[in-house]
Amino acid sequence: MLSDPVKQEIQTAYRQFLERKGIKPRYGQRLMIAAVANGLAAVAMDADGKRSGGGQVTVIEAGTGTGKTLAYLLGVMPVAKALGKKVVLATATVALQDQVINKDIPEVLRHAGLDFSYALAKGRGRYLCLSKLDRLLTPGQDGGTLSLWEDYPQFAVDKDEAEIYRRMDQAVEQGDWSGDRDSWPEAIADTTWRRVTNDHRGCTGRHCGFYEDCPFYRSRNHLYRADLVVANHDLVLADLAMGGGMVLPAPEDTIYVFDEGHHLPDKALNHFSCATQVRGAQNWLQELGRMLDSLVESSTAEGMAAAVATAVKTLAAELGETLGLLMTTLTPLAEGRPATDHDHARLIHRFEQGVVPESLRQQAGQLLPPSQELLRQLQLVVDWLQEGMEGKRSDIARPDAEAWMPILSAQLARAEAMASVWYRYQTGDAAGSAPVARWLSFTEGAQGLDVELAACPVLASDVLASHLWSRVFAAVVTSATLTALGRFDRFQFRSGVPADSHFSMVPSPFDYAACGRVRVPELACDPTDSEQHVAQLARFLEQCWQRQLGTLVLFSSRKQMAGVLERVSDPLSARVLAQGQQGKAEMVRLHKSRIDAGESSVLFGLASFAEGVDLPGEYCRCVVIARLPFAVPEDPVDATLAEWLQTQGRNSFMEITVPDAALRLKQAVGRLLRSETDVGEIVIFDRRILTRRYGRQLLQSLPPFPLVRE
Repeated sequence: MLSDPVKQEIQTAYRQFLERKGIKPRYGQRLMIAAVANGLAAVAMDADGKRSGGGQVTVIEAGTGTGKTLAYLLGVMPVAKALGKKVVLATATVALQDQVINKDIPEVLRHAGLDFSYALAKGRGRYLCLSKLDRLLTPGQDGGTLSLWEDYPQFAVDKDEAEIYRRMDQAVEQGDWSGDRDSWPEAIADTTWRRVTNDHRGCTGRHCGFYEDCPFYRSRNHLYRADLVVANHDLVLADLAMGGGMVLPAPEDTIYVFDEGHHLPDKALNHFSCATQVRGAQNWLQELGRMLDSLVESSTAEGMAAAVATAVKTLAAELGETLGLLMTTLTPLAEGRPATDHDHARLIHRFEQGVVPESLRQQAGQLLPPSQELLRQLQLVVDWLQEGMEGKRSDIARPDAEAWMPILSAQLARAEAMASVWYRYQTGDAAGSAPVARWLSFTEGAQGLDVELAACPVLASDVLASHLWSRVFAAVVTSATLTALGRFDRFQFRSGVPADSHFSMVPSPFDYAACGRVRVPELACDPTDSEQHVAQLARFLEQCWQRQLGTLVLFSSRKQMAGVLERVSDPLSARVLAQGQQGKAEMVRLHKSRIDAGESSVLFGLASFAEGVDLPGEYCRCVVIARLPFAVPEDPVDATLAEWLQTQGRNSFMEITVPDAALRLKQAVGRLLRSETDVGEIVIFDRRILTRRYGRQLLQSLPPFPLVRE
């Protein structure tokens, strides 16, 4: 139960914030503050301050305009300090992370009277490694590894890169740069950055001569002292996958806040998926042998390094031969497969319910043991290099070990991914559990056809339940789009949040009836008749594009967007900014500059424009949704999940397809009103929302705009 002092602190902070900002209280915001604080206060603790019961997760859908960030900061921070817990605030996007760090938190500290410290957490790979930079810039430090750069042009340093490294060194030396990649004044190419950053395998920690000045460890020490740590979903999941408490505070002593929480299940799936290419793996194995030969030449450990090199070459030959047979088996599956209409550049062959043929399962079983032995041999090399970096070996110079570590660590990671694929393809799924989706992708490259084998769980619920929800002291999940069809069922199913979680829906402050409408034009066909539907949409846009300055048109596929663009007149085409012509940020900038100049502008976008694009006021007076956003039927993970549900006698269309479409439709509709003064209309260019049984459910899941049928 929320104590009176904490309750008083929250109320005072909110009142003071409103007074100092000169703004009015929002009903939904007050509800959300209470839901967050009461949910956290209800978590039972033992004498040691550890959670001793359930109900640790609070899930809140807060409509656009609620002011979610202020609500959860005021609801969480006083409770966390009273309980002696750390807070980790995780966002899905960089844009929101920047807003929270640079605007929202400073405003709360300035105006609400709360006192807490905060820090931004990033992965090790976002920071400069001073040891590697020193080695690159110090003559003679590379020693015997210079031949490596000559043999492998992808690792060579050109003059422009050398100049960048010198400028980095100078900026760090003068205190003008913290070593954070994101704060460097210019864009840095990934290849340039990889040479001067590190991962947990290549870092010697306290054994490093640069430890005291290390940008990563300085940042990490700051995290340990902070009451609130801002991170992203990926970093939280990566930390949990390593056991938790490696980069972020220990989950058992932490209250997590997941903003943009609807992304969390998909983020988790990405962390537990794996893939490997057949021909690409063959080429990599050959190159790996040559790398190890170069390593032998650069060390005095001829016995150890040479033995590993010989073993790896033998394994590479064995794997290469079996991979060749696998390629012969899989190639016929690509023949006669038509290209799709849904933006997939690769042909895909999916195995129904994730079940692979017995012949392929056996081939994966043949590839798994040598792949695991390859892993073991590479781990020996990496361990040896680690000892060399720590000065514990006399058979390899420390600079040489430092030069080789990131290269061999990358090879170890690739070997792990390859072994994971063979394991997933050899091992079946547990009876009664959700399956793993398994599929092949075929691509044409310079060396001809290649086949990629991929595997991914169809649900993140079990993974999140075991790695996250069961371990945290408490968690808050929030977003404007957590419900589908007015229920949290979809999010529960995909995220695995406990059944005893606290769920609430907070209304938006917008007066939808006065600010806009949803219009469904009279159409002669459904979008399933793609040619006629595209022609109708082009004619419709010709009639309406000049009625307002800013228009956003959301398409379901690149083919549909291109078809409309081909059919519109030159005057309209000149006003269109289509996704793919420029980057997303540049498109939005050009769009806003046109509107600011009093000119009309029309944005053509795909799914990524249905979320995270902020176009207030005149920048967007009309959102046109080209068709109902049903999932692409070729998506192998969604298709496998649908099959699994059907085998259980469940209706996958009503349980998965329609709720997913409802969520995407709500996200698209949410592009119209971004503030309480915005007005405009939504055009749904798909008559199925009126003619099909599921259409009424989709309409009822939208904000309460007036509906206009034409």
